[in-house]
Amino acid sequence: MKVRDIMTTQVLTATADTPVAEVALTMVDRAVSGIPVLDAQGVVIGLITERELVVRSTRIEGPAFLPVLDARIPLETPGHYWRRIQHIVGTRAADVMAEDFETTAPEVDVENLAAVMARPGVNPVPVIEDGRLVGIVSRADIVRMMTRPVPAAPSAEDLP
Repeated sequence: MKVRDIMTTQVLTATADTPVAEVALTMVDRAVSGIPVLDAQGVVIGLITERELVVRSTRIEGPAFLPVLDARIPLETPGHYWRRIQHIVGTRAADVMAEDFETTAPEVDVENLAAVMARPGVNPVPVIEDGRLVGIVSRADIVRMMTRPVPAAPSAEDLP
């Protein structure tokens, strides 16, 4: 079975300027685990999942340092620390979206996608064809596929 056979084709999306509260409300109201963020040309530039929204609830801690004698060596760049703050207090989709996420194509075997989605944090997965979003697959779609009737194997009477 291929991804195109199980993907949701009417995908809920957001833009970079969509308010985070609106994205969260849509996810709850429509019972989806994630929403792709599109640019003005319809290209997927990010993904907001339940994980990104939950991370916003964590408290802000100062940058990590490694104490060495009387010195403190920073373990992250100031830009990384700023990004963490922006993620927690940001109000737009662009502030909280994940920019590093898995995608797939409609012709990929579901078994191959399931192996990728078995990894923590990989859900849902946007389906991209010719650079455009054509669908999305969640773990729930794969589980739902398992409930479909399995075609019966041909019996001896059906063989020539």
